[in-house]
Amino acid sequence: MLDKKIAKREKMNKEDGKNSEKGGKYFSGIGRRKSSVARVRLFQKKTEVSLADSVTINERKLKDFFPLAELRDTVLAPFAIMSSKEPLKISVKVAGGGIRGQAEAIRLGIARALVKYDENLRKALRDAGYLTRDDRVVERKKAGLKKARRAPQWKKR
Repeated sequence: MLDKKIAKREKMNKEDGKNSEKGGKYFSGIGRRKSSVARVRLFQKKTEVSLADSVTINERKLKDFFPLAELRDTVLAPFAIMSSKEPLKISVKVAGGGIRGQAEAIRLGIARALVKYDENLRKALRDAGYLTRDDRVVERKKAGLKKARRAPQWKKR
């Protein structure tokens, strides 16, 4: 029974794209950064639309979700490496953390989905550093300290 489940899961992982009832075939990727988690889906689209307009994050347009141009550039950075300009629609669900952590989680998720979409992009994305998971998280607060490492001020008298 367990072997059948494992074989079925491996078969699903080997498939290039998955099918969604409403959107059609898509390629998925998960990105994490600090406490943010982003689930990214790349859909192949028939119409030609600008890349920034084809990205929706939590049912909102990219420009509405990230008002800062720097964060929008961070999200769209993996597409600068792509040589082909095939129309893609990107759907993202992101939760947790702050806006910078969310932007970097989305970037990692998009890069992972692009590798599933086209395996030839792996080396270029790896060289640019977009496939590397940044595992730094906030250090926890310790008992007896004010913060993770900040001790109470020592008073002589």
